Amino acid sequence: MKQLFIFSFFLFHLFTAAQTRVSGVVKNEAGEPVGSANVVFLKSSEGTTTTEEGQFYLISTGNHRQLEVSFVGYETQVLELQPGNNQGLEILLKEDEENLDEVFIYRGKTSKKNNPAIDILRKIWENRRKNGVKAFDHYAFRKYEKLEFDINTVDSALMNSKVFKGLEFIFEDLDTNHISGKTYLPIFLNESIMQVHGNNTSGKKKEELLGNKNSGFNNNQILIAALKDLYFEVDVYDNYMRIFDKNFISPLSTTGIDTYNYVLADSSFIEDKWCYKVVYYPRRENELTFKGDFWVNDTAWAIKTINLEMAEKANINWVNGIYLEQEFEVYNDSVFLLKRDFLMADFSFEKKEDARGIYGKKTVVYDDFVFNEPQPDKFYSNKVISYRDEVYDREEQFWEENRLEPLNRNESGVYEMIDTLQTVKAFQRAYRLAHVAATGYVEFKGWDLGPVYNFAGYNEVEGFRLRAGARTFFGPNDPWRIEGYGAYGFRDQKFKYGILGQVMLDKPSRLIISAGYRRDIEQLGASLTNVTDVLGRSLASNSLLTVGTNDKLSAIQLATFGVEIEPIRNVTFQVIGSHRNLTTASPTFSLAWYEDEARTIVSEEINQAEVSTVLRLTPGRKTAGFGVDRVAVNPENFATVFLNYSVGVKDIFNSDFNYRKIQAFYDQPWWIGGLGLANVSLEAGKTFGEVPLGLLSVVPGNQTFFSMYNTFPLLNFYEFVTDTYISSHFEHNFNGRIFAYIPLLRDLNLREVVGIRGVWGEISEANRKLDASGMLLVAPSREPYWEYSVGVGNMFKFLRLDAHFRGNYFDNPDARSFGVTATFGFHF
Repeated sequence: MKQLFIFSFFLFHLFTAAQTRVSGVVKNEAGEPVGSANVVFLKSSEGTTTTEEGQFYLISTGNHRQLEVSFVGYETQVLELQPGNNQGLEILLKEDEENLDEVFIYRGKTSKKNNPAIDILRKIWENRRKNGVKAFDHYAFRKYEKLEFDINTVDSALMNSKVFKGLEFIFEDLDTNHISGKTYLPIFLNESIMQVHGNNTSGKKKEELLGNKNSGFNNNQILIAALKDLYFEVDVYDNYMRIFDKNFISPLSTTGIDTYNYVLADSSFIEDKWCYKVVYYPRRENELTFKGDFWVNDTAWAIKTINLEMAEKANINWVNGIYLEQEFEVYNDSVFLLKRDFLMADFSFEKKEDARGIYGKKTVVYDDFVFNEPQPDKFYSNKVISYRDEVYDREEQFWEENRLEPLNRNESGVYEMIDTLQTVKAFQRAYRLAHVAATGYVEFKGWDLGPVYNFAGYNEVEGFRLRAGARTFFGPNDPWRIEGYGAYGFRDQKFKYGILGQVMLDKPSRLIISAGYRRDIEQLGASLTNVTDVLGRSLASNSLLTVGTNDKLSAIQLATFGVEIEPIRNVTFQVIGSHRNLTTASPTFSLAWYEDEARTIVSEEINQAEVSTVLRLTPGRKTAGFGVDRVAVNPENFATVFLNYSVGVKDIFNSDFNYRKIQAFYDQPWWIGGLGLANVSLEAGKTFGEVPLGLLSVVPGNQTFFSMYNTFPLLNFYEFVTDTYISSHFEHNFNGRIFAYIPLLRDLNLREVVGIRGVWGEISEANRKLDASGMLLVAPSREPYWEYSVGVGNMFKFLRLDAHFRGNYFDNPDARSFGVTATFGFHF
């Protein structure tokens, strides 16, 4: 391998010796950057244009001696290039006095009236659905997708740091970004080739993966999680473009006139089509907008090319810049189809131009379009997965024949570099630390230790609690997995544990069987909708910081066996058999119930066998992976419908009760244009039959200082108990839309949140009489209980504080009328 490095090093220098590389900045005589200036090698067709900051980078395999720089209103400059270093050039353009009267400089806000650029924009609105694949009833095309991650701003200080001691060879693949002018080092590459079919009449779409290849991180959970944020699709004709978890206003939006300034800057023939160039930039700072330009055809009023660069003060975290480029081609002399789509995001902890960070790039190329060749409906009823081993193990010849865009030299070298990098101990150490921070698991061969974030906890019964868990892990697509944990409480001096095994028997239908057992302390009633999660443990049972006394904990022994199948994409059926034993875990709390009608015999424990049938619908959900554990890659873009019918069976395994329980849950995120994200959830349920306190539906309170959605922050545990209930939660995050209009708050990039929640329920007299716990069972039956909240998020980029206000039932024992909860998280 060492010989290969030496060979590659010399080959690198031999190759670059035959290249001409030029970079720098173009300014005017006042020292201001000149954007969109043309920079070309003299007497050649190889060139580029400068960024808005005047920067450029140009590379050619030819041996060029002169560089030509030009821009309207300035004299053309021709520079002699020196052999070797032509980096960091500063080029000054002088005004062309003879043509100065023909140059118009636009500053500030442009007029909305008598503006030819806005007239063009209106034509685009009228014709936008007549272009692209939406212009046809049926379509098919080939799609090539390339995802890449790079370390950027690589300088001598970084290369000479101790972090990269022993890794110096990786810097042989350094390059300079043509957009930002920063040096970068490719560290990850993923390629996919897909065949896409669609029916615009029915809205059905099918993608078949033909080939997939990545640079050595098949089992890496960090990059898999990061990649999901680049999976969104951008349509510039939409009013809003969702990028990461933000709705950016498109420059082609029907609301664009109130958001952007537009300037008609140029006109020219492009591929025998007369086109207009329109420059746009935002009217206000701190909004989720872009700046850039687009060329539009004067007949079809379709976009030929468009460039978008995120506004400098846009309210988004961890991103220094977002750049998009889209190119369209003419089909049948009238319809423009998307040919190439490029996106680059500059991720960094600091919003500084020279801050070091990571580039995330996505390039998509489209070809082989076929229209109006319909496929039967049966064709679109595809199976959940179509995994074939050969798709992930294609020969190099396949890629050479099917890539719609060749890899450049640096990209080609990534595969070999990463394979080698993973054998270097210094890299392995850094990788393991990053892996733990990102996933919570310490990685070993064939298994993981964790999650480490659940290592410590506290509650009134156990006192300080330590927990250690582990799982088998050979890769993210494992067809089987075993996981478990052990825990110890220093106050009750008892050991707890849990174990779960899952096996996928059939990949196309995702037929999975599972079995598990848990013996632990739990806070019952942490949620209204029952989910039999063997290893799950709510924050209410394990929080170091709580409000009031939390002694209403139960000791649970739970055994489960389940079968799950997904015959239709995003439609899952489950049948779960379970048996649980419930007793109180605290001397100050009781789950007791009367065994006889005379109410003379009291039982302190509950034994219950139950069979549950579950239907889960998640329309629009997209997932990554095809093993027993999958990851949703668009968590805020699909609704969830959950239906559960449970039957309690008496006398099986000494079970105590016969009952039937029906539960329904609906959750829907709503992206409301530029006003942010609203989330609505509805829950309803009813239990038929007589059951004790441990089997009733407890309205979920929250006695921690942490926000938990679908709980009531001002309710204590067991403050309301029901056997029939209806609950609703609403929360809206404006993503800083309101604060953007307030000067003192604008630059803080804070985000405003409002919420309201309520619940109505009742409990039958028969269930009250059955209870022997000594608690006063109260249901919110005389009127719905409700709360409301206001919050401020993005404080220090990771903290959100919510203030909660109680609406009624102030006469309940120990009722809390006001409270504050916090949420920590890293969000864009």
